[in-house]
Amino acid sequence: MQIPIQTRIRLSASLATMSTMSVAWDTPISSVMTNRRRVGALKALGVITLGDALTYYPFRVTDPVPLAGLREATVGRPMAFAAQVRQMRIVPMNARRGFRLEATVDDEAFAASRGLPGSTAQLVFFSSKRQYMHWLGGRLHVGARVVIASTPTEFNGRLQFTHPDLLTIPPADGATTSGEGGAEAAPKTYDAGDEEQALRRVCRPRPVYHANARISSEHIHESILGFLGLLGGQTPEDSVDSGSGEAQSKPLAERLGEALTAVIPDILPESVRDAQGLMHRSQAFVAVHDPQSPEEFHRGIAALRFEEAFVSQTVVLQERTASRRLLAYQCEEQDLRDRFIASLPFALTAGQREVIDAIAADMRQGHPMRRLLQGEVGSGKTVVALAAMMLAVGAGHQAVLVAPTQVLAEQHRHTIGAMVEALQEQADVSIPVTTITGGMRLAARRAALAQVASGEPGIVIATHAAFSASFQAPELALVVIDEQHRFGVEQRETLLDRGERIPHLLVMTATPIPRTAAMTWFGDLDISWLTELPGGRKPVSTFVIPEADASLMARMFTHLRRRIDAGERAYVVCPRIDADDEEGSDGDADDGFVAFDDSEAQGGRDDRDVDGSGDERPREPLHAVSEIAQRLGSLPQFAGVGFATLTGRDDDATKTRVMREFTDGTTPVLVATTVIEVGVDVPQASCIVIFDADRYGLSQLHQLRGRVGRGGGDAWAFLVSRAQENDLAAQRLEVIRTSSDGAVIAQADLELRGAGDVLGDAQSGGHSGLKLLRVVKDAKIIAEARDHASAVLEADPDLSRHVQLAGAVLDFTRCGEAQIASS
Repeated sequence: MQIPIQTRIRLSASLATMSTMSVAWDTPISSVMTNRRRVGALKALGVITLGDALTYYPFRVTDPVPLAGLREATVGRPMAFAAQVRQMRIVPMNARRGFRLEATVDDEAFAASRGLPGSTAQLVFFSSKRQYMHWLGGRLHVGARVVIASTPTEFNGRLQFTHPDLLTIPPADGATTSGEGGAEAAPKTYDAGDEEQALRRVCRPRPVYHANARISSEHIHESILGFLGLLGGQTPEDSVDSGSGEAQSKPLAERLGEALTAVIPDILPESVRDAQGLMHRSQAFVAVHDPQSPEEFHRGIAALRFEEAFVSQTVVLQERTASRRLLAYQCEEQDLRDRFIASLPFALTAGQREVIDAIAADMRQGHPMRRLLQGEVGSGKTVVALAAMMLAVGAGHQAVLVAPTQVLAEQHRHTIGAMVEALQEQADVSIPVTTITGGMRLAARRAALAQVASGEPGIVIATHAAFSASFQAPELALVVIDEQHRFGVEQRETLLDRGERIPHLLVMTATPIPRTAAMTWFGDLDISWLTELPGGRKPVSTFVIPEADASLMARMFTHLRRRIDAGERAYVVCPRIDADDEEGSDGDADDGFVAFDDSEAQGGRDDRDVDGSGDERPREPLHAVSEIAQRLGSLPQFAGVGFATLTGRDDDATKTRVMREFTDGTTPVLVATTVIEVGVDVPQASCIVIFDADRYGLSQLHQLRGRVGRGGGDAWAFLVSRAQENDLAAQRLEVIRTSSDGAVIAQADLELRGAGDVLGDAQSGGHSGLKLLRVVKDAKIIAEARDHASAVLEADPDLSRHVQLAGAVLDFTRCGEAQIASS
């Protein structure tokens, strides 16, 4: 890849001379780069070491620049050509400080080689620095031969190239050239040995990186090339391609040779790499950052993507093996569980019975169960979890269910308390149900913690309070995590790792995850699905309502009033609490909304993506609970109707009161944030209105829609949107409007948003140690990597014969990914 000549001296100066010290993968860039501003800009992107720089991957590669004579030029289309300078002048700019260099070039000789007559064009450069302009003028002296790559524009009827990529080449006949006044002006060195080499270099495809206002993609690229050169043993001057002649025209991989391989050893076992037909790791880095063709770039990306899959699956398999060496309570007594099932006023579905039996088989083992239970909203996961807790209590131990919000914990307390009470009445047993939340009064909290610390068999329902050091359950045999993606990995581990025996773990989610993604990614968990809905549940009728359509909005509000008059309830959901809250988040983790920008989804999830072309119109502010509650209260459709609000900022007592009054009809309209997303179960709720629906992920909309229709009657969901008809956001809403299949919705959501947003940032996607792997699209790659990792671990369980792989696994684990399956 050719670095523009005007930046090479600057970059060479910014790289410290490394003659007295060696560089390695973990060398800080601050020790090899003297340009503090550049160091700070790279640090803001997460680039701290040379290794970080090499793994800061471009998200796409440009097409090679085509050769074209000036008479073949098309404005706006990149081109490359060779030319000779005929005129050059440097003039001050009158309108602003600085100087403008204008050089007239003709391509007569180059055009003749293409069977065309020659033509002329203007090269233009701007700078506020007189010294730089005179240095550049020395290169563009009259008679100089240059190779240009750029995108032409038109100015005053003339073809113009502004700040083009520029290489100097020797005169065709070896003669010297002269500048103005006849003085010899030929440079002592040239950027390439001849025209052919120069054209080959400027026509190479270019990697494109995610950049920001502090540093451009081009500057990121030139920095990474410099770091690659230093790792390969070059001097700072050589590493930025500032030399001349044939050696410098060779590709970077050819110039660095074995030196780079020695510094960047392969992580993949050679047998695996050969079986997959992949590049060596060092070759892959060069192919990605200095590609000779788009095909080579994609081969490099493929090798590094498979490496990520292989390392992650090695970790997952090691975790699965390690968990089977741990000790857990064996819960073999099933009488209490069977009596609980018999006490239920309804029959379990076949799917529920199958999962309950699988859990029982797991909990009879001496090692801890690790199971993921995925089920549609309302599929009966709570009953399955309670049956599992009965196994623990029946064996004389404790079980805890951890919910992410106070509202959900209260819902579980009510639901589970009622079912336990019915069991106690029928079976003459005593099962204490203890609730522990962060918002409890101190005396009540201490009493609840003391009850649990006694070790008495029973059920505990808790929020994040269960992760505190004050929570001690000496006989804890089972941990149930509800809505697992709402918790961090470290939080869960503090609860699981507190004694000699490790509790069994059941994690539940209603967030739909495609089966292929779950099977390949949550690899150290056994996975169960609940696909049957309880009898009587009807599909929710879903409508997309353009907010600008006043007539349609009025009809929607009239419909809500009719349902309220019929004794039903309505949710109105907003993404923010107050109008002055920061866009994209209301500042309270309990509310769980992060604004989704379609342009982010379009640019950068895939190395083959092009620049984001999403809606670039200025976005209007997100709606807030306080604003919408006031707005609805002033509408004639809601005259005499009681409103309530609920957000994550409300204290526990307020939340309990608001939900009680909403349920009993005192305030039949609840304006809330997404705090109601999970676990809220009000059978009378038949309508939900979601403002700014175009800014939500599909899985979150699916979850919110599941809050209505739980009583078996007709239900409606209204997605209020400000998206334009052809926007990507409108296409996403069409998915949710036309489908109630969680798997279909999950597939679409993961394709559009990326895995990190759907499965939780701590698990995968853009905010994790994974930079290339995509959970859904790369399911086949992950499966292949898992097979190879399994074979390697079978032959070498502790990786003593694969030192580089062991190191990569350790690094991956340190990044917090070791518990990825439990995430």
